[in-house]
Amino acid sequence: MTTIGVTGATGGVGGRLARRLADAGLEQRLIVRDEARAPRLRLAEVRVAEYRDVDAAIRALDGVDVLLMVSAAESADRLEEHRAFVSAAEAAGVRHVVYTSFYAAAPDSVFTLGRDHWATEGSLRDAGFATTFLRDNLYTDFLPLLAGDDGVVRGPAGDGRLSSVTRDDVAAMAFAAVTHPDAHAGAVYDLTGPESLSLDEATQIISEVTGRRLRYENETLDEAYASRAHYGAPDWQVEAWVSTYTAIASGELAPVSDDIPRILGRPAQSLRQFLEGQAPRA
Repeated sequence: MTTIGVTGATGGVGGRLARRLADAGLEQRLIVRDEARAPRLRLAEVRVAEYRDVDAAIRALDGVDVLLMVSAAESADRLEEHRAFVSAAEAAGVRHVVYTSFYAAAPDSVFTLGRDHWATEGSLRDAGFATTFLRDNLYTDFLPLLAGDDGVVRGPAGDGRLSSVTRDDVAAMAFAAVTHPDAHAGAVYDLTGPESLSLDEATQIISEVTGRRLRYENETLDEAYASRAHYGAPDWQVEAWVSTYTAIASGELAPVSDDIPRILGRPAQSLRQFLEGQAPRA
């Protein structure tokens, strides 16, 4: 019997996958940093390990055949965390890793954190795993959260477009990959929604569906750095924030992929559909 391991089970994608596996009556191993926060699911065993703790990770992964590796929280040393966990998975005998990467991951990605994802993909390949890479575009779920308290989304995205994807769709693709790993071995899936929207169009849709009036305001690069200076964030993080918008402006995040409908047999979820699904029902 194949043992499925799930990291990030307390988060948005890993948690969704864990619930799907439980609903399907499948056994799974949840690898979490905080046992108290782990979901209590039928047929789910919980093990505690941080990515950077190689010994704990080896113990947690012992016996796991197929693993969903959700990318670690953004940090200055995230790539080192990933490499430590990859080495632990190799030592534990994991056979297949499904990794949540980033759309347009490349050594020169405009979105600076996309470069870490590219390097992590390389580490997984070099370790000799069978791999499936889920290259997620920006999450549709987060688009309404880009607005400040004044309802304005500010950034240097110009009139660039993005084909954002919902976390539900990412989790559905992860479910397909971990439950039928041989069918997805070696695959690199670009995960997008069904449309490519500018931030001006996205804020209009959010306004129409939610009733909260949002608008997009383009910034120059100098304005973008200045408007984020008061957070006191480290340079790498400010660069990541700003490059989210410059990646949109560059066109890197615009193309729409057919990977979700091709694999799942249904359309990917649009921004409007996502928002309507979140609206309270009478």
